[in-house]
Amino acid sequence: MSILEAIILGILQGATEFLPISSSGHLVLIPYLFNLTEPGLTMISIVHEGTLLAVLVYFRRDLWEIIKGVLEGLRRRQPLATAESRLGWFIVLGSIPAAVAGLLFADFFEEVFGTPAISAGFLLVTAVFLVTGERLMTGQKNLTHLTWLDALIVGFFQMLALFPGISRSGSTITAGLMRGFDRATAARFSFLLGIPAILGAGLLSVLDILQAGNLGSEWPAMLAGFVAAAVSGYACIYFLLAWLKQYSLTIFVVYVTLLSAISFLVIALRG
Repeated sequence: MSILEAIILGILQGATEFLPISSSGHLVLIPYLFNLTEPGLTMISIVHEGTLLAVLVYFRRDLWEIIKGVLEGLRRRQPLATAESRLGWFIVLGSIPAAVAGLLFADFFEEVFGTPAISAGFLLVTAVFLVTGERLMTGQKNLTHLTWLDALIVGFFQMLALFPGISRSGSTITAGLMRGFDRATAARFSFLLGIPAILGAGLLSVLDILQAGNLGSEWPAMLAGFVAAAVSGYACIYFLLAWLKQYSLTIFVVYVTLLSAISFLVIALRG
């Protein structure tokens, strides 16, 4: 993979990881639509590391307060005494459904991952989720009102994002809206909940890189992809949180619907 292709892949991964438009769907459909070199597992691993860095840097203060709250709660034997400690444990709880499903059905999800028609179809599911979330939104709650049931329901929606084309951020933001949170709060919890999932993928990525062996000639492209993913990921987190304070998710509904329609058209024309 060339350095330019690595940068494009990094920007694509960084943007689609956090915008509600499905990173997995784009990783399948964009190379298919434009006849690009399909990224190998090592390169995909590297750009995932870039998005992990982006979310950790952006939410560094939140994470520090959550970690302090959890440790202080354990020390006092009152693990749910503060909003920060509750948020930490609810993030753990919400991460369980996707982790369990990913481990139990890894082969199944790997089998469906590379099929463009499946990814295009699930993009429409993402569009339906976003429309549903907008329709059901009441915006009456913030993160201090988060309950274990909220976290678990959002976690189950995150589990659905194991299907290529279903956006992780889109599905979890939808669940948050359905549970009474405003758009910006739902997105914030979505990103915080996504950290364990991205971290888990990052740890698997390290194993992939170590198993790949001699990568000397690929390091320039890998570094370019990593930096591009980190920068674009950080920018898209900032953009989405600012956007949702004033605007709806409609623009993303239109985008994923158009991408799905174009993908189905190309699939039909290519036979």
